[in-house]
Amino acid sequence: MQSSRPTDAAFAALLEDSAEDLYENAPCGYLSTLLDGRIAKINQTLLGWLGHERDQVVGRMSFSDLLTVGGRMYHETHFAPLLRMQGEVGGIALEMRTASGERLPVLVTSTVKTGSDGAPLLIRTTVFDARDRRAYERELLRARQDAERDRERLQNVVATLQRSLLPPSLPRVPGLEAVAHYHTASPDNLGGDFYDLFPLGDGRWCFFLGDVCGKGPEAAAVTSLTRYTLRTAALHDPGPESMLRSLDTVLRDGQAAHPAPRYCTLIVGTLTPDEGGFAVTLAAGGHPPALLLGADGGARHLDTTGGMLVGVIPSPVFVTVEARLRPGDTLLLYTDGAIEARPGPDRERFGQDALLSFAAELAPAPAPAVVEAVVALLEGFGAGLDDDTAVLALSVPRASPGDGTPA
Repeated sequence: MQSSRPTDAAFAALLEDSAEDLYENAPCGYLSTLLDGRIAKINQTLLGWLGHERDQVVGRMSFSDLLTVGGRMYHETHFAPLLRMQGEVGGIALEMRTASGERLPVLVTSTVKTGSDGAPLLIRTTVFDARDRRAYERELLRARQDAERDRERLQNVVATLQRSLLPPSLPRVPGLEAVAHYHTASPDNLGGDFYDLFPLGDGRWCFFLGDVCGKGPEAAAVTSLTRYTLRTAALHDPGPESMLRSLDTVLRDGQAAHPAPRYCTLIVGTLTPDEGGFAVTLAAGGHPPALLLGADGGARHLDTTGGMLVGVIPSPVFVTVEARLRPGDTLLLYTDGAIEARPGPDRERFGQDALLSFAAELAPAPAPAVVEAVVALLEGFGAGLDDDTAVLALSVPRASPGDGTPA
């Protein structure tokens, strides 16, 4: 029984408080105004916040007199009309002006008291000090703005790094049109798709397109390593399969120091001028087959089935294929984002056969038109395209009628 005495004493202390004391010293401000806005009653809490004496306020000032200029305008144009129509308005953020001229952010709730006949008699208003809340909101806004600035800086860094992993523009190749496109699925992540086109000397050119495992900084590091390894390998032995094997050795040798997977799918090719066109040699490791759009219409895969991923196992098998790129032909390389997209309501995989049919309907078409059509296709996938996609198209222009020069 003794343990209940402190609780009983606390209840007794509460019962001894007068209603007037509870009103005057409540943790919020109270005031009552006549219908014309003149203040008829105000508690000591609100007077203390504002720094006014009671006889300066009661019967002499209206509620709007206690507001800042902006608060007064809002009160007259919104608060008061709503109160008249609805009979109550709750949780409105206003600013009151203290006797010293400082601003006091508050939350205001007002209710119209009516008589037994329903006629309005006066307005009762409760005022809550919102200084801590306003400070919290400002701090939250500042933190949000800082986060947005950090996000913008990160996006700029990501965009700059992404650009450094791709050639700023493709070089001009005599007798060839070369066009590339890179679709980023998410601007927040560094993609792992890449492509390049560069000279080998004696009129020969090398090109490649691939997809590194993963995303983000680690994938970017592997992409950079891949590009520069292939370029260096081409100086020593420009054969596409030899270049793949050099890259495979570099990636596997670095696995011990990098626990994250370091492998890619890749297709490497060389172009050698040949009778108004180019002889093409392709070598592929685990990459979707290139498409050849013929000058006479139609399209076909350059079959590289069986080529293994680069950087995974010792002595991998890579597949090489030969082809010719004649005037009016276009060679199209792409990463798996294009064929693994799942457009439409059924979310079915687009697939290699669908892309082949799409290319066959385009042919014959030069590289710029092919890439433009593929970009429109990718955009049409909408949310179904959730992976980065790189596209590289190479075509030999048709000869102009009568003079034998490229069109």
